Amino acid sequence: MGGFSNNGSPRSSLSLFSHLRKSTDLVPNSSTYTYAISAASAARDERAGRVVHGQAVVDGFDSELRLGSNIVNMYFKFSRVDDARKVFDRMPERDSVLWNTMLSGYGENEMYEESVQVFRDLINESSTRFDSTTLLSVLPSVAELQELRLGMVIHSLATKTGCYSHDFVRTGFISLYSKCGKTEVLRTLFRDFCRPDVVAYNAMIHGYTSNGETERSLSLFKEMVLSGTRLNSSTVVSLIPVSGHLMLVYAIHCYSLKSGFLSHESVPTALTTVYSKLNEMESARKVFNESPHKSLASWNAMISGYTQNGLTEDAISLFREMQKSEFSPNPITITCILSACAQLGTLSLGKWVHGLVRGTDFESSIYVSTALIGMYAKCGSIAEARRLFDLMPKRNEVTWNTMISGYGLHGHGHDALSIFSEMLNSGVAPTPVTFLCGLYACSHAGLVKEGEEMFNSMVHRYGFEPSVKHYACMVDILGRAGHLQRALQFIEAMPVEADPSVWQTLLGACRIHKDTNLARTVSEKLFELDPDNVGYHVLLSNIHSADRNYPQAATVRQAAKKRKLAKAPGYTLIEIGETPHVFTSGDQSHPQVKAIYEKLEELEGKMREAGYQPETELALHDVEEEERELMVKFHSERLAIAFGLIATEPGTEIRIIKNLRVCLDCHTVTKLISKITERVILVRDANRFHHFRDGVCSCGDYW
Repeated sequence: MGGFSNNGSPRSSLSLFSHLRKSTDLVPNSSTYTYAISAASAARDERAGRVVHGQAVVDGFDSELRLGSNIVNMYFKFSRVDDARKVFDRMPERDSVLWNTMLSGYGENEMYEESVQVFRDLINESSTRFDSTTLLSVLPSVAELQELRLGMVIHSLATKTGCYSHDFVRTGFISLYSKCGKTEVLRTLFRDFCRPDVVAYNAMIHGYTSNGETERSLSLFKEMVLSGTRLNSSTVVSLIPVSGHLMLVYAIHCYSLKSGFLSHESVPTALTTVYSKLNEMESARKVFNESPHKSLASWNAMISGYTQNGLTEDAISLFREMQKSEFSPNPITITCILSACAQLGTLSLGKWVHGLVRGTDFESSIYVSTALIGMYAKCGSIAEARRLFDLMPKRNEVTWNTMISGYGLHGHGHDALSIFSEMLNSGVAPTPVTFLCGLYACSHAGLVKEGEEMFNSMVHRYGFEPSVKHYACMVDILGRAGHLQRALQFIEAMPVEADPSVWQTLLGACRIHKDTNLARTVSEKLFELDPDNVGYHVLLSNIHSADRNYPQAATVRQAAKKRKLAKAPGYTLIEIGETPHVFTSGDQSHPQVKAIYEKLEELEGKMREAGYQPETELALHDVEEEERELMVKFHSERLAIAFGLIATEPGTEIRIIKNLRVCLDCHTVTKLISKITERVILVRDANRFHHFRDGVCSCGDYW
């Protein structure tokens, strides 16, 4: 059995074990079970592994240390972390191998905090002495958490106990300090090696590359080649930059192809990741498709790449394809696909993914739970997001930030601030992202005083340097409240140069408060900074139209047309059951198009009776009034709402997702429809959620 397993034939090893059990009088011992468990793990056969484990328990061998460590390792390989923990907890004795298996197993399953906690338990509560492998097992988790202080404590322990004399431990510390951004100490650590091996060089190169120090990385690579150290696939992976430098990526790709390194699964995975970061998705997919040995990591890299680049339908399609393969998703996969569902706004799909993890070990993952909260919040179910948040036994700062952001997206500013206060009271330190989420919530709830207090607290109490995004949020808070001159003064006083996002925020405030003079000044700045952005031209044109300055609006539109700038087409998505329906403005393609337009006509009559007058100022003014009314009358969100009214039972909540900001007239119409039909209508546009109920919108006409 050992021979089969050691020579890459785990299935043969399992067959021999089955033959031994069923067809011979031989009695398996602890070693037999150890080989069988290792074979099940190597064959990725969870069912066989569980059967062997059960038989070992019946035969009384499950308390054997070597076998126990292998069982724990097997469950970690299958991402069954709860089962691994149960086996560990039931072991009457524990040695360093078992502890080390727990440390590395949690780390490999992205449960870094749990890995660090096991290390603390080992140091504080166990009589087992740690060894150099222990440190090597926990250092990756410490690095991922960027726990620099803990890393320095472990560094001190390693020095005192002599573990630091091992080159592989030194390499672990190089990775730790580079993850924490402390590249200035890497050379000092590197000098501690008498003869650096390929692993040490790879760690150094990767450390520089991942921190954007490409020149140092390439310099060290040349030094490595000149030293005669033989390169391996990990060297190539270490060279691949995290972002930018597309030509360098092409060069490394070609080198890998010629050197045969693409046969190693880590190299195609790294190339897939970096091509995705560069939005070179065709190249990423080509590498993925041509990879001879796909791994779970390569599937995750491709799914994540699609999600990060907004290709959510491709991500979901690939996830379904993965489910038919030999690979099972892990927490990283689930987190990526939940992010795709959140972007797409498909609640039914998000619920389906939730159903896949319900009752599994993944449900206890803080990362999966946080992703579920984000998905429900972005798909309109803020109450379900809060329910899951309250159920979590443990939360990290990302969890808190996600809940604050969710409330902000729905315009629930006071709830967001309440969560922020609860976060501080629980002892979790806020991050710059926390303040960004809080400021966003204040801006969409009109909480000027609270927003200013939060910004000042971030700077003076917590000592964070505001980013451009923080400044843009403050401009939004002031601008939405009508303090346009204060917002302008705030921009002029910024210690960093305002980028287009800051000026665009002020231009949006000019639209809300119809300040055409300031809008003209701000637009000139925007056209100078980002002349190819059609959105600024559209916004300025709308401001002039709202002010009934139609000639000037036409001039702005003509300028955009002359530069061949095209506005992104608007579309609206509505789910009926588990089926998504997508509408564009004036859409005639839906099978129920006749009923949809008849419903709109019916609603139009009832709204006219209620005193509705179309807001056509923002429509083109080189056409007749009647035609302008038709242009806004059949916007995509109205078609989606009409279809929702036809396709659902009376009283059912209607949820729609629009890729652009809802226009003024559609906002007014949706309020009226909610009152006429006695429906709750939930709309997610490019800015936020709008909850329409009984003729009133939760945004207070303030979006």
